[in-house]
Amino acid sequence: MSTTDNTEHIDVNDVNSAAEEQVNNEVQEEVSVEEQLQNEIAKEKDKFMRLFAEFENYKKRTNKERIDLFKTASEDVMKALLPIMDDFDRAYIEISKTEEKELLKGVELIKNKLSNTLENKGLTSIELSAGDAFNADDHEAITQIPAPTDDLKGKIVDVVEKGYKLGDKTIRFPKVVIGK
Repeated sequence: MSTTDNTEHIDVNDVNSAAEEQVNNEVQEEVSVEEQLQNEIAKEKDKFMRLFAEFENYKKRTNKERIDLFKTASEDVMKALLPIMDDFDRAYIEISKTEEKELLKGVELIKNKLSNTLENKGLTSIELSAGDAFNADDHEAITQIPAPTDDLKGKIVDVVEKGYKLGDKTIRFPKVVIGK
């Protein structure tokens, strides 16, 4: 009887071990299912965050483009008006040589009104004079002539056409003559 009891006792232990193993497997499966769900949630959250960041970047970029468009929307009109500004400058210089002071006042009045209107829209002239240093990034050299004096070598001798900026952007570089 003792061997039979011992065998039955082993069978009960085997059954208990099998039951514990099955419970452990179920717990591991539940944990692994829970881990899988956590991983999926983390992946979806990462996708969402990336998509959200991409959308925010898109909004910032389109806002910047829109602002830049408004700033330079009038660029074509400004470029078309620059030759008229040049003509007013030339007319003012030529009329100032004559005795027609009333005509000079009229041209000056119209020129100032046009200049002030364009300045209010963001147009500024690039101020240069003879003797300023020449910079190929900021000036357009029309020609080189022998420098009248040694101190004008490599410098601006004459400004042929004024340059203009619209905001921070140069829309026409000043055309200059440099000394060699």
